[in-house]
Amino acid sequence: MTTRTKPPFRADHVGSLLRPAALLQAREDFAAGRIDATELRGIENEAIRAIVRKQEEIGLRSATDGEFRRASWHMDFIYQLDGVTQEAGHLTVKFHNPEGDIEFTPAAMHVNGKLGVSNVIFGDAFVFLQETVTTNLPKLTIPSPSMVHYRSGKAHIDSDVYPTLDEFWADLTAAYREEVRRLGELGCTYLQFDDTSLAYMNDPHQRDYIESIGGDHDRQHIEYIHHINESLAERPAGMSVTTHMCRGNFRSSWAAEGSYDFVAEALLNELKVDGYFMEWDDERSGGFEPLRFLPKGEKQVVLGLVTTKTGELEAKDELKRRIEEASQHAPIEQLCLSPQCGFSSTVEGNELTEEQQWAKLRLIVEVAEEVWG
Repeated sequence: MTTRTKPPFRADHVGSLLRPAALLQAREDFAAGRIDATELRGIENEAIRAIVRKQEEIGLRSATDGEFRRASWHMDFIYQLDGVTQEAGHLTVKFHNPEGDIEFTPAAMHVNGKLGVSNVIFGDAFVFLQETVTTNLPKLTIPSPSMVHYRSGKAHIDSDVYPTLDEFWADLTAAYREEVRRLGELGCTYLQFDDTSLAYMNDPHQRDYIESIGGDHDRQHIEYIHHINESLAERPAGMSVTTHMCRGNFRSSWAAEGSYDFVAEALLNELKVDGYFMEWDDERSGGFEPLRFLPKGEKQVVLGLVTTKTGELEAKDELKRRIEEASQHAPIEQLCLSPQCGFSSTVEGNELTEEQQWAKLRLIVEVAEEVWG
């Protein structure tokens, strides 16, 4: 089988990694005023160098900085958009796990100015990663534009600034086009838009929520797909773009469930990306039947078969069996393997050890080599 020379790779990973204890302590010390920003940056740098070396050593082809400079996979980006301010959280999100529920009230946002990008968001972080890798392709993850809208809809958008949603989306997608263009100028050739909404909307309860805040519960996923395409319309030649979708990932808990059936046809046919990181680690995600909508050609689906929510290591034979099952619905040449999500979407991280995290990533590399060569 032909070796993939551009992303997504046969063995790949979503992005975030567990923060080491020294980095967590440094963040606590910085918040308490015991160290300054320069000291914190130095500790972050050393931690990132170490995990980049580790990703290269275990045989991955891409490398991220583990999102080590962030507290949240998406809000650290969104708060840096022009026109967005942070405000106290007012919406409680309920996450689920086998032991029960976790209620979490994240910090919220308010769009009270014209949206734009004055500086390259995460630009310095990407440049450092680029300078740190030796063999791997540096990968940057950012939230998709959908995430600026999904949680609150129109409620967090100042109507004096944006009387209509069309005006809001026009400026937001223009800001994303500028961000993508500038990242390309820095040399970014592997960019990922993380978008939980496209998986959440498979859950009827989430669609009910969309309707309750004034959204179109039948077509919002299609609107989001079009806006992502607008955001990527001027992406540089040579930049590979993927999107990642999961049903929530906070301290080994999830927020939504349901198969990909509701969004799959539009998602796989209309979204103009090179690859889809899709969650399939347990029964909450349904079966592989929605892969029948994947058009023949270059697009890849990265099967998220290895859970990041527990430390138990999957069996190789079981992973191979599931890859074979998926290949009954889409050509195996258009399939890859990854974890179902990041290991630490927020700074708290999931309930497993760093050793278990690396064992899972090593397993993905080994299985991919045995399946695809």
